[in-house]
Amino acid sequence: MTEIIDALEAQASLLGRLKQLLENELHLISTRDAETLISLVSDKETLLNDIQTQDGVIQKLYTSNEEYASSPEVKEKISQIETIVSECRYLTEINEKAVEQGQLRLEHLRNLLTESRAKESLTYNKSGKPTGNNKGSSISA
Repeated sequence: MTEIIDALEAQASLLGRLKQLLENELHLISTRDAETLISLVSDKETLLNDIQTQDGVIQKLYTSNEEYASSPEVKEKISQIETIVSECRYLTEINEKAVEQGQLRLEHLRNLLTESRAKESLTYNKSGKPTGNNKGSSISA
């Protein structure tokens, strides 16, 4: 019985580390620290692989002994793990929205810069009407 309890506790520990990484990830997204974020994503990928491996270990242990399914201690550990997984999913959704908002801000900034450049190249024709500067538009490939 202690073998599966140890495996479940190890999984809870791994998931706790993942939760902490997700919280750090949100901070890095909001501060736009790209280099550290790339490093964190690499660490997160390694941790997710470890979690997947531990899932396999737990599955083998759980299916090998029918007593585990009825054990209150095992059920409690599984419930704790499910709670941590739910928290990780929530943090992942928050991070996803933060990235999407960052991308929207960048797109808005890009549009503002494009409009600004267009206004800078604005000239007036002989009749006083505004026209864009079309330098290089006569070049064809």
